[in-house]
Amino acid sequence: MEKRVMTDGKRRKGLTATAVVLGGVLVLSACSDGDKGNAAGSSQSPQSQAQVDEAAAQKTSKAQISISPENGAANASINNAAKVTVTDGTLTEVTLTTAEGESVKGEISADGKSWKPTEQLKRATVYKLAATAKDAEGLEAHENSSFTTVSQANSFIGNFTPEDGSTVGVGMPVSIRFNKAITDKKAVQSGITVTSSSGQEVVGHWFNSQRLDFRPDDYWAEGSTVTLKLNLDGVEGADGVFGVQQKTVTFKIGRNQVSTVDVATKTMTVKQDGRTVKTIPISAGSPENPTYNGQMVISEKFKETRMNGATVGFTDDDGKGEYDIKDVPHAMRLSTSGTFIHGNYWGADSIFGSVNTSHGCVGLNDVKGAGDPNQMAAWLYDHSIVGDVIIVKNSKDKTIAPDNGLNGWNMSWSQWKAGSAI
Repeated sequence: MEKRVMTDGKRRKGLTATAVVLGGVLVLSACSDGDKGNAAGSSQSPQSQAQVDEAAAQKTSKAQISISPENGAANASINNAAKVTVTDGTLTEVTLTTAEGESVKGEISADGKSWKPTEQLKRATVYKLAATAKDAEGLEAHENSSFTTVSQANSFIGNFTPEDGSTVGVGMPVSIRFNKAITDKKAVQSGITVTSSSGQEVVGHWFNSQRLDFRPDDYWAEGSTVTLKLNLDGVEGADGVFGVQQKTVTFKIGRNQVSTVDVATKTMTVKQDGRTVKTIPISAGSPENPTYNGQMVISEKFKETRMNGATVGFTDDDGKGEYDIKDVPHAMRLSTSGTFIHGNYWGADSIFGSVNTSHGCVGLNDVKGAGDPNQMAAWLYDHSIVGDVIIVKNSKDKTIAPDNGLNGWNMSWSQWKAGSAI
């Protein structure tokens, strides 16, 4: 057998080859998980995505936060929109701010499950809401939202009378005047309730698209309490126009005072609870300018006020008012068109009870300055409240229109109910 001799060059090539192989082993070993018992060059399978998600979930709070309104909402309510609730956890912090950074006060419920503002939001305002909650293990969850409240252009309100907490006469209706035309009268009227502690049936009547009055069949029962509830928040009164009011109003009905003006006899009889308490001589509208007939309700009282004929159509050839009295005493409004019952100091004492001389108002004897409590006009003013009824009869004029002032009593009950939208 041939004997082979390894030269130095061959020896170096063999060492190089061995180094390459060994280096490959080292590289493969470095890529393994290092577990003992694994063969050189093998690797372990990576974890599945489901296992990774499960492991991540174990470090995530179980608390689930819900915010209303939803992120990006427009035309949100200024009363009820902002609300935060949580399940599987408790709220630890909630902030509500305007886009400019103005904070809104709010309160987390005692059980930590909900939050709401404690003040009304502003209209046409962008709000940002951020909430934090913790689950049973103390892990936190966070949620954020932004919304815009309804704008003035997209909302309506109802201005109502009488005022909350007031005491009024038995003829005082609940009268609501909306600042925008209502097309869905049924929806709006359904959001309003008027009830009386007397148990009287109360029905609403629409005079037009912006006025809704409520009254019972007969005058309110004296001493009763009337409650008006406006639940109009979010009610769509017209296309894209929503209500924003959520309010409860109560007022008291005082003693029953109804006074009757007889234009023919030129006297007024004042009755309280059906009993005559005063008979007063008056001077009503002249034959050229007669006083309206009908049931009228005192809507305003002024110890002194200005009366200018030009404001109600009584003008001279020069366009100025036929009269302009800057200090009419003890004036009480009976109609929107300018009918008053008031004191008269410019007429002779002899006209009261004997001749009708006015431009349509009912005048009672009085003094300039309204300073004499013994005058008939002063007595009536002091013994009258808003909501008292003044009935005018035996005038040559027509019956006053029911919507001219607070005078819906001039409609029959069937006519009144026919004007209801529900």
